[in-house]
Amino acid sequence: MTKQAGQYRVAADIGGTFTDVVLLAPSGNYWTKKVSSTPQDYGEGIAAAIIQILTDNSVSNSAVDEIVHGTTVATNTVLESKGAKTGLITTKGFRDVLEMRRLRVPSLYSLLYDPPKPLVKRRWRMEVNERISADGEVLVPLDESSLGLVIDRFQEEDVQAIAVSLLHSYRYQQHERRVGDLIRQAIPDAFVTLSVDVLPEIREYERTSTTVINAYLGPTVKHYIDSLVSRAQCAGIDAPIRIMQSNGGIMSARTAAETPVQMLESGPAAGVVAAHELGMRLGIGNIISFDMGGTTAKAALIENGEVSFTTEYEVGSGISLSSQLIKGGGHAVKVPVIDLAEVGAGGGSIVWVDPGGALKVGPQSAGASPGPASYAAGGRDATVTDANVVLGYINPRQLAGGEVSLQPELACSSVREIAADPLGMSLHDAAYGIHTVANVTMIRAIRAVSTSRGRDPRDFAMVVFGGSGPIHAANMAREMSISTVIVPPAPGVFSAVGLLEARPEHHFVQTFITPVSNIDLEAINEALNVMVKRASISLAEDGYGVDQVRWTRQLDIRYIGQAHELTVRTHASFIDSLGMEKMVESFHSDHDRTYGHQAPEEPVEVVNLRLSARSTVGNVMPLRSLDDRSSDEAVRDAYFGPLQGILSTPVVGRGSLTSDSRDGPIIIEEYDATTVVPPGCTVEIDAENNMVIKVGSDE
Repeated sequence: MTKQAGQYRVAADIGGTFTDVVLLAPSGNYWTKKVSSTPQDYGEGIAAAIIQILTDNSVSNSAVDEIVHGTTVATNTVLESKGAKTGLITTKGFRDVLEMRRLRVPSLYSLLYDPPKPLVKRRWRMEVNERISADGEVLVPLDESSLGLVIDRFQEEDVQAIAVSLLHSYRYQQHERRVGDLIRQAIPDAFVTLSVDVLPEIREYERTSTTVINAYLGPTVKHYIDSLVSRAQCAGIDAPIRIMQSNGGIMSARTAAETPVQMLESGPAAGVVAAHELGMRLGIGNIISFDMGGTTAKAALIENGEVSFTTEYEVGSGISLSSQLIKGGGHAVKVPVIDLAEVGAGGGSIVWVDPGGALKVGPQSAGASPGPASYAAGGRDATVTDANVVLGYINPRQLAGGEVSLQPELACSSVREIAADPLGMSLHDAAYGIHTVANVTMIRAIRAVSTSRGRDPRDFAMVVFGGSGPIHAANMAREMSISTVIVPPAPGVFSAVGLLEARPEHHFVQTFITPVSNIDLEAINEALNVMVKRASISLAEDGYGVDQVRWTRQLDIRYIGQAHELTVRTHASFIDSLGMEKMVESFHSDHDRTYGHQAPEEPVEVVNLRLSARSTVGNVMPLRSLDDRSSDEAVRDAYFGPLQGILSTPVVGRGSLTSDSRDGPIIIEEYDATTVVPPGCTVEIDAENNMVIKVGSDE
């Protein structure tokens, strides 16, 4: 019998290899589905997976109340340089700000470093006559005749998207507003982005780069979202679609189509949200979240119950991360994002040997098509998944409840051909070497958000998820001296669960440069209140009330004369002199922790005001998965390195575990993931149905 009750919610998370779907019932029960991604048209795979999970669980399409979606389409568009033909309009004399960048390189002594090419070709970077001073004074009025020549050029070149970033427009918006109005009148089909709508903040390069990326993504993301909405409606699903933002909040599909730059870390952010909510339920404030999928691995820090955010980010580099010290590897993006590090290492990462005879893993990936060699879908390259099949960690017959069939002999032949024979190693030692190299690569991401930020990973528990994460987690934790690893229920689709736990959220920023010694607190509070009004309007447009909103006010502060600042938070709704004093004290402490020193005697200044508005309404917390597809207990030979060798290892389903501790080695299989508990570790189930691994020595 088909269920007709409303308020079913669906989450869909696209990965490079799999698309994960979660169906949440009003009761809090949820079901999961894992299908291969469809890179040729991601919307096709999402729609098919949603319809399939509804059918499998006898839920009417019309019973769906909301779809929440996390996607990599924005990131992939930048990485693959497949965005729209984009033009840039800027102030005369500033045509090449994208080319000049910040003159920073990620490798200090690299003489051959080649920065990424600007997303706007020089012939489409155009100037208009106008000039605003740093104080907001109009030095040169806008010459609309010069703008007319630019518009004519863009029409001749058939430019699809136009970014407008005029000098000091954050101080005086009227020129940009007028330029935008005239462009829309002349070229109504163009996707127009104004910097004052995306980033009304100081720093010309970062502001221009962020505005350009938003325009570059606009037509592609709009087409993608329109297609997704159309497919859902054709399937009889008329529910609103919400999109995950990089900051961990969700927004309407309409808002996402207007500001796609907010979606660059859409997928990875959902996993951090889920890890944070899990930590809140368990009473654990310090967590390192680790997400290993088929293509990449991501790590983020949750400290004292708070997710770490940043506004300094780059997209398009080999390791995507935010850092005050490492810059220049990608295109600058200055919008609020969850502070995470991402490396190109996942289950589908391709194994290779460099000319010097060193074993390497990634960043190239076999993806969903053709996939690892063991998938028997045409792939011949050995991958991390193939190595784990050889080691006995992964079921040699199937993955995802039979959605993917495996042929272990193909895994063995690929690992032997690519690694074992060229390196003169045994098959098992080569596979274990691949497993270890992958671990070392992924530990880079964990170090980037912990030790590189002055945090000791021993003070944190690791929450691990993703289809491949629980296989590698215990050995990685051992290397980092992390004593506790938590594997949540449905770890393979945990990021999709995070989509259901996310709430509407909007962030605003306004440059407000003033020395603290001469600060006008009334003016600061008035400016923050203007942001509150804007946020209230945005939430209302997305269909949410503002009667239950969590407001977060922050100031960007720096020592006078510094080039960059640190963001300091206040819990007060009104900043008074005492509150300002406490924020300055926090700035000194954060500066010491970030850079290793502080200078309390030096004068400081406020640079930017920030406000975030997060709705606390709705979103039922998933309570209990109904996907009980546990395997019967069996035994499989697994190789745990040269010290332990091949061990006869119990293979059990999650449902076989209890609160009684079991010693490793043991392999736990479930529908969407496999967990490996190596020798020297123990595992048990806690009251929330999490697997808790206590990490011990491998000796």
